[in-house]
Amino acid sequence: MIRPLEADDRDDWLRLWSGYQTFYKVEIAAEITNRTFERLLDPAEPMFAALDLHDGRPVGLVHFIYHRSTWTAGDYCYLQDLFVDHDMRGHGIGRRLIEHVYDEARQAGASRVYWLTHETNVDAMQLYDRIADRSGFLQYRRTLT
Repeated sequence: MIRPLEADDRDDWLRLWSGYQTFYKVEIAAEITNRTFERLLDPAEPMFAALDLHDGRPVGLVHFIYHRSTWTAGDYCYLQDLFVDHDMRGHGIGRRLIEHVYDEARQAGASRVYWLTHETNVDAMQLYDRIADRSGFLQYRRTLT
């Protein structure tokens, strides 16, 4: 079952969020993590989160953000973070979470859902190649802070 993130989910969300950071070998500061959780719950923010529950326990999360585009009338939906507990992978949870974002974006009038993944995330790319198209674009970035 997939449902939106709720305020009472903080501990479970934090467990999954920490697992996501461990997977990508990053450490996001506590103040940023706290701000992120607050933004995900704030109806004035264009940020959203959903959890996939298995036997009532959250085992997967997805974060997505809407933003304008110069190429289309409808907003784009950026699927920023996707994580499934290691012991629950291979059960279709990642796919369900992505399809949930597709449905939410469609209902919001978005024209596109897109995401990035690391080039070493080959297991996930097997799924992504089945349910989305590779754009051919490469990401360039510069950290400013």
